[in-house]
Amino acid sequence: MQLKPVPTFDSLSPEVFKKEYYEPGQPVVIKNLAKEWPAYDKWNWDYFKQLVGDKKVPLYNNVKSDAYTPINTADDYKTFGEYIDMIKAGPAAWRIFLFNIFDHAPQLINDFKWPEHYMKGFIKKYPMLFTGGQGSITHMHFDIDLSHILHTQFSGRKRVLMFPFKEQHKLYRKPYEVLSLADFSKYYEQNGSPDYEKFPALKLAEGFDFILEPGDTLFMPAGYWHHMEYLDSGFAMSLRALQPTFAGKLKGMWSLIGMRNIDTLMKKTAPQWWYKRKEKKVYENAARVLANLG
Repeated sequence: MQLKPVPTFDSLSPEVFKKEYYEPGQPVVIKNLAKEWPAYDKWNWDYFKQLVGDKKVPLYNNVKSDAYTPINTADDYKTFGEYIDMIKAGPAAWRIFLFNIFDHAPQLINDFKWPEHYMKGFIKKYPMLFTGGQGSITHMHFDIDLSHILHTQFSGRKRVLMFPFKEQHKLYRKPYEVLSLADFSKYYEQNGSPDYEKFPALKLAEGFDFILEPGDTLFMPAGYWHHMEYLDSGFAMSLRALQPTFAGKLKGMWSLIGMRNIDTLMKKTAPQWWYKRKEKKVYENAARVLANLG
């Protein structure tokens, strides 16, 4: 893989952000955007446990999905309080994503500001909390609704691997899914993934490798591939904004409703045939990229 650090600034004017990052669809990290929010000092595990500790939440482990797994299928359930106790005790490779904590504790909305001076179109009904124990992994994917994301890390550190959408065939994207066939676990370690013999096109993929620190806000443009590993137990919040163009919104709608429903149906009716068909297509697409660049 051909990787570089993501551009990072302490602060960024809205004019520069829009011209150099939002409009061309380039990622950037702004270190101080969230540090003015009450949430930066106020939010912690004990506070969340006090507010929503009794709520049952879906948990996800590090096992990659297989032929039978519908998208976003939980691996276990616990109360949020039980989950917090577990990940505070030490490494625990369990994570929660797409948890709308604000439905259960709406007062949290007052602890941050929607950064509409940077971009419009925020889906204000769905700010989302993402949490993970040390060692938990979010496998390589792109967000199915194709929204722009402002992802703020509040606690703990995450190592992030990101690629623009156009790298999809070098990343061995599975058709009708938002996932890569390749495993990138511990990619930054000497004996980590990926397997370049099995996935040779990965060597050509151009992307970003960096660490999100507490307080950092990442702008992730629509369709960007990302793989995240929790170096510490921690939590982050994503604010999603629809693409401003009709074409962008239409693509997001197709992915969310059409593509996902087709894949779920086929996984239920002919899982092995469907998986083998998609796997064959994955390698054909990668071979075509290698031939064109060879």
